[in-house]
Amino acid sequence: MLPRDLKAEQFSGYPPEGRKLVIHYLGALRRLPLSFLPSVLREAIEYDYKFPVERKALERELANLNFLSAEQFADWLHDFATIRVSPALEKIDWVDAPAQFVEQLSSYLWTTRQLDLFRAAAIAYADRLHATVPPEQPATRRLGITVVGQGVASYDAPLFRKLRPHGAYYSRVNPENGLRVLLDAVAERAKAFSAPYAHWYVDGGQKTAHDTSLTSVSYSALEPARSTLLGKMRSEIDRPGMGPEALRTRLAQLRPADLGVHEGDEVLDRFRIKMLTEGSGTQIFSTTFAQWTAREALRRAQPLTLLVRFAPRQRQRSMNELLTASMGGAELDPVGSLVDADIGAYYNWLNQQRLPGANQSSFLVWFEEHSQALAIGPTTPRGTVSTSSTDLRQLLSSLA
Repeated sequence: MLPRDLKAEQFSGYPPEGRKLVIHYLGALRRLPLSFLPSVLREAIEYDYKFPVERKALERELANLNFLSAEQFADWLHDFATIRVSPALEKIDWVDAPAQFVEQLSSYLWTTRQLDLFRAAAIAYADRLHATVPPEQPATRRLGITVVGQGVASYDAPLFRKLRPHGAYYSRVNPENGLRVLLDAVAERAKAFSAPYAHWYVDGGQKTAHDTSLTSVSYSALEPARSTLLGKMRSEIDRPGMGPEALRTRLAQLRPADLGVHEGDEVLDRFRIKMLTEGSGTQIFSTTFAQWTAREALRRAQPLTLLVRFAPRQRQRSMNELLTASMGGAELDPVGSLVDADIGAYYNWLNQQRLPGANQSSFLVWFEEHSQALAIGPTTPRGTVSTSSTDLRQLLSSLA
């Protein structure tokens, strides 16, 4: 089947809101090349479980395609139309299984030496879409907070070296009630700029009591799901002929119910499961989980506020040991986790800087229960060091 043959009834298996969306824009979808259309359907079939920012982006993209004249449409999609697709791919059920089609298309493009052509077409299309339908600016300045070093009594090596050129380093920060101060500040922002999934608290360990207005994800709360997933992974790995690509496909097909996740928010439940099934090492290392969750929350939900607290991970061992060992008996590595979290804080800042409004965004990283912190903001002097006494409230105020 080709895109021009699409009919509304073929989307009966889509969730209700996604089905309404594709039927509304069915005329535009019929005109898309087969090398491009399944990528759009991969997003549309997940529409009901996407964050508001993602939904709006897909709606605006489809509205733009629908608005283009025939000549403009042909010009926008010309490079995709030149890409050859095999008859075998045409026979795949790319309507109900667009993600599987995209996976097989990628392999086909590589074997037929069309991957560079596809990549160039995708970059050109994305740049054009961004120029025509620019992303919306945030309602207020974004604030990213990263807390590192939980459980570390002392650490003499320099911290935040990659971030220091971009902000001010503070060496005499009063740590008293520090985490509570930060969580309360995030809650205040959530009340002042209320919006779904706009204010997040991600914890790499056991989450601390926090305001219910925050979107919360924690490594500890997902321990039953992680254990179930590791059992499924071990079972799949032991099957004859099971390779990494096949395992990835199996994991991508898992749903919250398969891992016993049912918190009552299907959008967030799907997000939590994707953190475990799509991330590398998120099932076994708390620092990797915190880093990957922060990355995906920023990329997908684009929150106004994100607090990420790293916690000690288990020590490095062989992969077979990590997959088979009991989670509860693992030996922790607080200092090694601090090193992970230090670079993780840098990545959190980089990912925040990729979002709209980056030039007005602020960022704060704090060594938990210690006196070291670093702040980055539009008016914060770069590459500076302060030895004056201060506290986290004052640092947050300076970033407001």
